[in-house]
Amino acid sequence: MTPLLDGLRIIDITTILLGPFATQILGDMGADVIKIEAPDGDQNRWNPPHGETGIGAGFAGNNRNKRSIALDLKSEDGKEILRRLIGTADALVHNMRQDALDRLGFGWEACKAINPRLVYCAAVGYGSDGPYSGKPAYDDIIQAAGGIAGLTWMRDGAPAYHPTVTADKVGALHVVYAVLAALLHRERTGGGKGQLVEMPMLEATAAFSLNENLMHATYEEEGALGYHRTMSRNRMPYPTKDGYIALLPYTTAQWTRVLNALGREDITSAGWFQNNTERSKRSDELYQILAASLGHRTSAEWLALFEGLDVPCGPVHSLRSLLDDRHLNAVGFFEPRYEEKAPYRRTLRQPVLWRGVEARPDRRPPQLGADGRRILTDLGYDADAIGALLEKGAVIAPSTGDR
Repeated sequence: MTPLLDGLRIIDITTILLGPFATQILGDMGADVIKIEAPDGDQNRWNPPHGETGIGAGFAGNNRNKRSIALDLKSEDGKEILRRLIGTADALVHNMRQDALDRLGFGWEACKAINPRLVYCAAVGYGSDGPYSGKPAYDDIIQAAGGIAGLTWMRDGAPAYHPTVTADKVGALHVVYAVLAALLHRERTGGGKGQLVEMPMLEATAAFSLNENLMHATYEEEGALGYHRTMSRNRMPYPTKDGYIALLPYTTAQWTRVLNALGREDITSAGWFQNNTERSKRSDELYQILAASLGHRTSAEWLALFEGLDVPCGPVHSLRSLLDDRHLNAVGFFEPRYEEKAPYRRTLRQPVLWRGVEARPDRRPPQLGADGRRILTDLGYDADAIGALLEKGAVIAPSTGDR
C-alpha cells in the first residue's frame, strides 16, 4: 500500500471483479475503502479455491486494502448506517444495476442530498442516454457487443471471447482514473461539489476494440477496418525447436538485422523493403517468413541472438511458467506484503511504483463484516446500539476476529 490517497474514503458497493478490482487499486494507493456487503457477502467470496473460509482466491485477488461491513440494506437500520457512511465519504463506487440501487434509496440524487461533496461513480453495462440503458451486462455479453469477439471473427472467420475477463478489467481501469479525475476536479474548482460519474462497460470496451482498428472509418464510410498488422494470421508466437518465442522487428533497421540473420538478404535488398508504407502492406508476408524460419534452433538460442541484435523479443509464458519469470520474481511482483499473517503464497502487487514514496504493508482481504463493529463505533454507535443492530440482523459481524 502506498499512502498517496491517505485521508480519502471510498464507499465500495461492488461485487465479483470489475468494481472490486477498481476499488482495490484505490485502496492500494492508500484510500480508506469500506466494502459494503450483503449479509451473504460478495459472491466471489465463495468461489473456489479457498485457503481460508469465506475468502476464495478470486476474492483475495481483488479485495485487499479494504474494510468490510455487512449490511442488510432492505432494513431501515442498514440504510441509516450506509447514509451515515456516505456522509463521511469522498467517493462511492458501485457496479449494481442503477435501478436496483435507486429503489434502495441510494441513487445519485439521494446520495448528493446526503453529501454534496460526494463523487458517485456508477459502473454500468450501457450508458444511460442510449437504448440499451438498464440491460444486464456481464463480461461475455460486453466482449461480444463491444467488438472484442469480432476481432477474432475478422481474422479467423469465427468470433471468440478472450480467455480472460477483458471487459471487466478494462472497465475497472476506467473507473479508477474517472474517480481520481473527478476528485481532482472537486478540489481544483474550489466549490467542493461532487459529481455523478458514469462508466459504461460497452462504451469502454468499444473504445478498446476500435482504437487502432477504426482506420478508414475515421475519415470516410468506405474502406477496411482493422489494423492490418494485428489482423495477420501470421502474427503469432513463433515456433522454435523446443517451444515458442515472441519477436517483433518494427523499424527498417530491426527488420534488416533479423532478415539478414535469417539469410534473407533477398528481402532486405528489395526496393519495397526500404519504404515503410510499402513494407507495412506486406507485413503478413514478413511474419510468414518468421513463422517458417525459426524451427532449427532452440528458444534460448534465438533469444540470445535477437537480444544481441537489439531486436524486441521475449519468452512465451504459460500462466504457470509466468510465476517463475526471473524479472517478475526479481522485482517481488508475487510477494505478499500483508501487515498480518496470511495464508497466501502469492499475490499480484500493484504494478505501478511511485518512487520516493515509502510503501506500507497491505491489509489482508477481510472476512465478511470483519470491520463492522469498528466502523459503527467510528460513526458514533455505542456498544448497546451495536448489539441491537447485530441482534436484528441489520449488521452481520463475526463473533471474533474484528479488526
